[in-house]
Order: sequence, then structure tokens, then C-alpha cells
Amino acid sequence: MPQRTLAYSVVDVFAEHALEGNPLAVFHDARSLSSDEMQALARETNLAETTFVLPSDDESNGVRVRIFTTQEELRFAGHPTLGTSSWLYWNHPTLRGADAITLALDIGPITVRFTPASAGEPGVRGIVGTMQQNDPTFGTTHDHNAIAAALGLSVDDLDPQHAPQTVSTGMPFCIVPLRSLAVSQRLQISQRDAQRYLDSSDAKFFYCIAPAATRDDAEGPHWHARMQFYGGEDPATGSASGCCISWLVRHGLARSETPTVIEQGIEMRRPSRITTQAKLVGESVAEVFVGGRTIPVATGSFFLP
Repeated sequence: MPQRTLAYSVVDVFAEHALEGNPLAVFHDARSLSSDEMQALARETNLAETTFVLPSDDESNGVRVRIFTTQEELRFAGHPTLGTSSWLYWNHPTLRGADAITLALDIGPITVRFTPASAGEPGVRGIVGTMQQNDPTFGTTHDHNAIAAALGLSVDDLDPQHAPQTVSTGMPFCIVPLRSLAVSQRLQISQRDAQRYLDSSDAKFFYCIAPAATRDDAEGPHWHARMQFYGGEDPATGSASGCCISWLVRHGLARSETPTVIEQGIEMRRPSRITTQAKLVGESVAEVFVGGRTIPVATGSFFLP
């Protein structure tokens, strides 16, 4: 039986240095793969997400990309969108070095724009890109007591002034504001209890936030985030970050059209830096931007029948 050689790369997304941020495996050409094989390869890489590029002669509506976790295919995820676009920026035969690259995802086209200077700064690796996510939809406002029980916390651990709420820019997250950074640092979510709650809600995952210790007035406020799922933890969650900044702006906790930094992955020694921004339009939120640096760290091949 002929053997297929499948080239792939690993990039660190939302990382300021190599071996930080959220690693992503990108398969360069997945046209020979079935959906089951893509899922099996995602389990094999054992990263939070793995993407599969499907080149086409007609990419006028974007480069087709599919996104898989170790458990399932996702219609949208932020760090795979930014990481895959960055890989295409370096390697695509016609889009290499483009100011903007659009991915054709299951939720529709998402465009990532690149900062030209970031590609050539002395001593700095990688490229800075920013995606515009879909305008947010705001869902259920959740009861403090129910959320505390689902997360293994006391009600006093939650922000008493703001209720958790489901927000989606393509993936629905329950944004949970915690009382303090100390609460976030000791977070240990029971996935059994959390999943039981999520299964009966309009949210896919929990995204827990608290004011960060670092607050740089030149960049706007910083927030600290954690996202524990599938029995593990995500170093950086770009889709949730878009939901988070939308929620913060709507509730007056971040300024409209002003950069806000979200730090994530600190507790797992994969520090991530996510830049976010959104615009308040009446009672709605629009123009949601999420960005960060992507750094290439590895290339390799899989050999399949």
C-alpha cells in the first residue's frame, strides 16, 4: 500500500517567546485525509487544537481550514485561526507576506491582518496578527450559586456585582468574573460538575477572568484568564478572548475602542499575551479584534498508509 507523507508545523500562538503561548499543529495539505483521520491526527498531536489546510485553485473566499481538538471538530477557535494564518503568511505560494489573509472556516470567513514591522524587528521572532471576530451575541445570564457549584467555588469567590453570562463570537463561552486574582490562581474545576452544568446551558465552555496584577496605563487595563476543559487547561483561548472583551466593554469594565490585554497560561507555565479591543454601539458591541504574536518552533512529517 502506498505511503502518504503529511508535512506539518508547530507554531506557538499568543507567545512573546518560543515555547510560550498556545502551541498549534498545522497540517500543510490535508486533501488526502478523511474527517476521521483528521480527528485521529489531532489526538496524536495531543495539543489543544490541530488545523488542516485544504488548498484549492479558487481561494477567493479564503483558504479552507478545519479545526480539531483531541475530542471534536470546532466551527471556530481563535488561536488556530491566528496560528494558521501566520503559517500561511510565511509559506502560502501566493499569499506569502500578504497584509491580510482570510480563512474560510465553518462559521464563515475570518480575516487576520498582520503588522508589517513585527516581521523584521531585530531580535524578535514571529509575526503579530490581529483577527476581526464576528459581532458578539449575548446569551443567558447565569445564577451565581449555580455557577459557583459547577466550578467548585463558593459564591463569595465570584464577583458580586456582575453575573456570569454566555457570549459568543462564533463559540459560546460562559464568562465568569471572579472576585480576585487569588481566586483565579487556585481554580481547580471539576470537569464532571462543569460539564453537567454546561450540557444544560447555552455555553460550550467556562472562561474565568479576574483583574490582573499588571496594569499598564499605556496599554489599558490587564485581565487574567483561565480556561480549564477536557480535564486540562488551555494556555490561550482566542475565541473566548473575543467574548471576554465584548462582555467587558458592554459592562463598562473596559473602554470602548481601547486596547485591553488578557494574560493567560500563567499557572501552567505557558504565559500568553492576548490583545483585545471592541466597540460599544448603544447597547450592542461590534468591531471585536483579537491579536497576538505567533512564533514558528517545529516542522515534521507523519507517515500514513
